[in-house]
Amino acid sequence: MRVITQQTLGGPEVLTIVDAPEPRPVPTEVLVRVRAIGLNPLEARLRAGEFPLLGPPPFVLGWDISGVVEQAPGTWRFRPGDEVFGMPLFPHAANAYAEVVSAPALHLARKPASLSHVEAAALPVVGLTAWQGLVDLGGVGEGDRVLIHGGGGGVGHIAIQLAKALGAHVIATASGGKREFVEGFGADEVIDYTAVDFTEAVRDVDLVLDTIGGDTVERSLQVLRPGGHLVTAVAEEDKDLIARYEAAGLRFSGIAVDPDPVGLRGLVELVEQGRLRVHVEETFPFERVADAHRLLDTGHLRGKLVLTL
Repeated sequence: MRVITQQTLGGPEVLTIVDAPEPRPVPTEVLVRVRAIGLNPLEARLRAGEFPLLGPPPFVLGWDISGVVEQAPGTWRFRPGDEVFGMPLFPHAANAYAEVVSAPALHLARKPASLSHVEAAALPVVGLTAWQGLVDLGGVGEGDRVLIHGGGGGVGHIAIQLAKALGAHVIATASGGKREFVEGFGADEVIDYTAVDFTEAVRDVDLVLDTIGGDTVERSLQVLRPGGHLVTAVAEEDKDLIARYEAAGLRFSGIAVDPDPVGLRGLVELVEQGRLRVHVEETFPFERVADAHRLLDTGHLRGKLVLTL
């Protein structure tokens, strides 16, 4: 099989395609013939050496996959021929930039018939981040006021839909050029952060979901109601910020997404109900992974990028 690997840290040009033996699934794992691979900003940081999650190279990036089960030894969850998707093994290496992946069956779900493999591969990391932030940590419910920073991004556009499905009033920050895009996913209010200071435009928020980091997290102190809650996927280990939130009588939670069969099934249910869709800005063939990463490096994407096989 072919895999995308790198021998050194650096720019997109370090990603190379090589031949490698197919993995052998052990009991409780399945062998998946991959049809599409979702790309995430974290992978660009790992490639460049900004975040040493996988240790030194060589390594194979990637977690988001959608494909067809080829082997299912010792598991009752799937059979050969089943179409599946998921985010196996995160934060450990899943070696998902590959034509074939061996993954724990528990970390996968049956692909909804209404989603293509491309759409399904775009969903797990961003969908589970939104689910764990809003449902598991946030406990968002009917009538809550939720502010989502980065509403036009991968996590953001899914989080808007999930918060609406939970009954929340959703406010999202996005650049002016993404207003219609964000409104199309159900945001009740959109704040153009390039023209308006969100701290002056919104008050009495029950929960802030942050995907931006930087001073956005600190400034969000000003918009939360007493007892409000900030959940961040970016600044989860900032002890000074945590102390400032606690001193102000607010809750601060960091989220590092992990495989979650319950959350994955919850996302599938929303998709099947027609209440959740995923936006793929552009697809690239497997062989053009470097081009995909160049676009990933630019940031400010709408939704997700996906490699196809």
